[in-house]
Amino acid sequence: MKTMTAETKLNPDYIIQGEADLRTLFSATHDIAIKKCRDHIDQYARAFIERSPFICIGTQSQHGDADVSPRGDPCGFVRILDDKTLLIPDRPGNNRLDTLSNILTNPQVGLLFMVPGFDDTMRINGTATLPKDPALLSQMDINGRSPRVAIAVHVLEVFIHCAKAFRRAKLWDHDQHQNRSEVPSLMKIILDQTTGAPTDPHEMDKLDADLERDYKQTMY
Repeated sequence: MKTMTAETKLNPDYIIQGEADLRTLFSATHDIAIKKCRDHIDQYARAFIERSPFICIGTQSQHGDADVSPRGDPCGFVRILDDKTLLIPDRPGNNRLDTLSNILTNPQVGLLFMVPGFDDTMRINGTATLPKDPALLSQMDINGRSPRVAIAVHVLEVFIHCAKAFRRAKLWDHDQHQNRSEVPSLMKIILDQTTGAPTDPHEMDKLDADLERDYKQTMY
C-alpha cells in the first residue's frame, strides 16, 4: 500500500461539491439494497442483537459535531423491549458524557452491531432518550451494579450490512493481529499528551499496572 508523503495535498478541483456530482461516480443503488431496510426488529435482527457483545453508537451535538463511542458487555447486552425499542446500559467510563449529552440535544443516533466471527454487521438508525427508571436499570445489573442511566433507542431503520469491509480488514484473522507492545501503552500516550510521562521505565510500569487494576475495579 502506498504511503502519502508530506507533499501530498488535496486538490480543490477534485473535491466533490454535491450529491449529483457524487452519483456520477457510481452505478445506481441496487434495488435489494433499498428493499432490505426494515423499520422494526424482525427475527433476523433479533438473532444478531442477541449475539452481539459490541456496538458503536454515533451521535451529533446540537451544533453538528460528530462522535462515535464503543459500547461492550456480554452477548445480548442490548435489550430488546419490543420490535421498535432497544435499551443499552451505560456503564462507567471517563465521565465526559459525550454520547449522553449529544442525545439530550440531538436524539438522532446510529448503531453498528458486531459479532465476533461474523464478517457482516448490522446497522440501526433511530432516535434516543435516556431513561433512569430503576425497574429497567436493575434488569441490567452486572456484579450487583446497575447502570445509572440507559440509552433507549426508538428504531427507525434496520439492515444487515455486507461483509466486504471486514473481509478487506481481515478483522477476525488471528494472523493479522498486531503486537500491542509495539505501540506505547494507553497510560503513556495520555501522559505524554498532558502532564508528561515519567522517564523511569519502572515508574511507567507501575502506572500501567495501576490502570489495569482500575479496569478490574471500575468496569461495572
